[in-house]
Amino acid sequence: MFEHYRTKGIFIKKEDRGESDQLFTIYTGGFGKLKVLGKGIRKITSKLRSGAEIFFLSEIEFIQGKNYRTLTDAIVLEKFSDMRDNLKRLAIACRISEVLDNLVRGQEVDQEIWQLLNESFEKLNNLKIDPTLSRIPPSGKNLLNPAESEGKLKIVYYYFFWNLFSILGYQPELFNCVVCQKKLLPKNLYFNPKEGGVLCEKCFAKIKKGLEVEPEVIKILRLILERDWQILARLKVTNSEEKSLNLISSVK
Repeated sequence: MFEHYRTKGIFIKKEDRGESDQLFTIYTGGFGKLKVLGKGIRKITSKLRSGAEIFFLSEIEFIQGKNYRTLTDAIVLEKFSDMRDNLKRLAIACRISEVLDNLVRGQEVDQEIWQLLNESFEKLNNLKIDPTLSRIPPSGKNLLNPAESEGKLKIVYYYFFWNLFSILGYQPELFNCVVCQKKLLPKNLYFNPKEGGVLCEKCFAKIKKGLEVEPEVIKILRLILERDWQILARLKVTNSEEKSLNLISSVK
């Protein structure tokens, strides 16, 4: 007789299988990353459909078979509706899920990652931006322009990405040059992932490998790794800074 397991999890990926099944990738609090098969879930009559959808936070139940796990129950706890109904927020949720799926291999419980994922989805869902991106509110205060609004949403992705790296043991050095160990000055800085952080101008001249980054970008990364969301939520990230963040978050 199969044993039943229950835990909370966020559905981060789904793939159609056969005529009516779906294979879900779920990051859970109790088991880490799981792949669970939802049998017949694409049928209109399936009782699992209401609680098993991409980016839902649900309480799930599954059984462990010889070759795969089978989903037996899914009760939705949080739909993250604002996130799922907005294309820009949804795109960032997809990026978060993709990097989580790529960087976390196999099943291993990690409460820090579980909490970071929940926190990031909550911030992405609840972060206040103007839906029209142009309307003036009754208070008379100017709302965010489109670039500022999108920049604030993207900060949530970088918040997840760099804190996930840190949890996995790859936190970059952002205060001292990774080569000479001297305190970094706010000028002519270079990011080198292979060295594990930021280079000063002199060490970059010797190594000649790295991406030039503005000092303000390093400050943003420090705030991200300190998880100082009160300040991060008020930041106005320029296009140049966002491009730089995107570059150093994409290098291998």
